[in-house]
Amino acid sequence: MKASLKIIGLGACAILLAACSSTPGRAPAPSQPQPQPPVTARPGAEPPPQAPPPGSNPCVYTRAGGGAFYKDDGPLALPDWIDEVPEPLPRAEPLHRFANNPYTVLGQHFVPLRQVGGYRARGVGSWYGRKFHGQKTSSGEIYDMFAMTAASPVLPVPSYARVTNVKNGRSVVVRVNDRGPFHKGRVIDLSFVAACRLGYAVDGSAEVIVESLGPGGSPPPATVLATVEAPPARPPAPESVAGPGGVYLQLGAFSSLANAQAFHARLAGELTPGAPLAIQSAGTLHRVRLGPYPDRQAAEAAARQLADTHDLAAVIAR
Repeated sequence: MKASLKIIGLGACAILLAACSSTPGRAPAPSQPQPQPPVTARPGAEPPPQAPPPGSNPCVYTRAGGGAFYKDDGPLALPDWIDEVPEPLPRAEPLHRFANNPYTVLGQHFVPLRQVGGYRARGVGSWYGRKFHGQKTSSGEIYDMFAMTAASPVLPVPSYARVTNVKNGRSVVVRVNDRGPFHKGRVIDLSFVAACRLGYAVDGSAEVIVESLGPGGSPPPATVLATVEAPPARPPAPESVAGPGGVYLQLGAFSSLANAQAFHARLAGELTPGAPLAIQSAGTLHRVRLGPYPDRQAAEAAARQLADTHDLAAVIAR
């Protein structure tokens, strides 16, 4: 799943069972209402969600022959209703006020798209689960690992996308309401249930194709292949020498405090840093940083460890 950190969208699960085993079974979740079959929408009402065809893309979360599941971040047991969770029906929605502004994370500069369609990317898809269940996403909505949602570094928030597992051909429709992942080469971070239906929840990631969808569920005809890598990074700020306050590792910079807080939450759920993780604000710029470190050498050692263990790039700054 991630070391992917995805804004930014970076809780205990009320619906998780108390018992834990190395191989999750299937059990009901009393606190989670069972999804109801979709009903015909009244004129002018919001379109109903799409119920998955019976037997299509069943959620399988055990390894062949048994064994532990990926990073212990999934549910302790699969709810009985997991294969009945509906996929969203793409519709027109107003863009979030802040979640679509340009931003910089881990030395990469992202410029989110402002229109649906025109995007098709092939790369690595990952997923996020129990660590973030119940926390706010970059859109301000609460993350639900059992809802058909996703995080994208560049797709509009909110918007809709079709994600296809290249290996097995499975495909799902998700609603993009969060930012991430931020590892180079990764194109989307799915909710647990979406990754489970695509068949890669056990492994943590898979090669996928992501297509932006317009209202009604069809990609606009102008869809073109998009690059997997993030847009070119801005030149890094001049590296500072140690001062009275020490040296910091900057992981992200945002014009929106809400986005900085969402990214901070995701990092806090994934990292066990040796230095404090904090948000430092100056006017309208909010930086997510690790530190301070006593000197540049200590900061560089920490940056190398982040790169080796989490595939994260950090910028040394004052």
